[in-house]
Amino acid sequence: MENAADAAADAAVPPRPARRRGRTTLLIAAALVLGALAGTATGYAIQYHRAPTALPPLAQRKLALPKALAPDDATTLKTINANRWHKTDDDLVKLLVEPPSGAKGDGSGYDTLDSHASTFEQSEPNFRDLVTSGFRRVVTTTWEQGDVAVDVELIQFKDYAGAEDYRVGQSGYVSEEKFAGNGGATVPGIPAELGHLWVYSKTEEKPGFYPVREARAVARRGDIVMLVYYLDKRGRGIAEGDVAEVAKRQWERL
Repeated sequence: MENAADAAADAAVPPRPARRRGRTTLLIAAALVLGALAGTATGYAIQYHRAPTALPPLAQRKLALPKALAPDDATTLKTINANRWHKTDDDLVKLLVEPPSGAKGDGSGYDTLDSHASTFEQSEPNFRDLVTSGFRRVVTTTWEQGDVAVDVELIQFKDYAGAEDYRVGQSGYVSEEKFAGNGGATVPGIPAELGHLWVYSKTEEKPGFYPVREARAVARRGDIVMLVYYLDKRGRGIAEGDVAEVAKRQWERL
């Protein structure tokens, strides 16, 4: 009976409503927000009226740059870009290897694109390869020493990628049976991935002509591909070291 009475009394008491946020709480929150804004604004105002703090001095001394001059008749691309000029942007003939002592030089200088391409057995494909690779200019030098004739060519391209494409193309077919007929050898001092030489396995013989033995070296340094053609006009054997010596001297000159 008592339990029933207690349950009836509890049912008679209405449920307590949820407590609402008081006005005091809202005032405190608003004051905090206004205080933060006021502090930020005051900080900006103080910083604005302060004199700027000087930066610490640089560790590097002031660079001594040449005084700017007005262009005249002596002004060239080299003088304008003196701080960015590279020796391969100068006269490319200066970078050609010199003939050895006692050799008879046959001259050196620039060649045109079409003239250079015509010296290849397949001149038209070679012309296309030069153009698509970004051909810039080419210089050659030749000499003879006894029965040996040497021809060195430097072909410069617009960038490293074009030069590398051309080097790979010129190196890709030399090992074929029609040409050297062997895998060739590396050149001391030249990274294997940048240069190679081949001494042809067979002597070329044609009726009415002396037998001929050939060797070749192909390498790239920067944006320049160097081609070395080594020819024995009597068809005798060619030592790899003789070809490597020419290729290495040309590589070092670049």
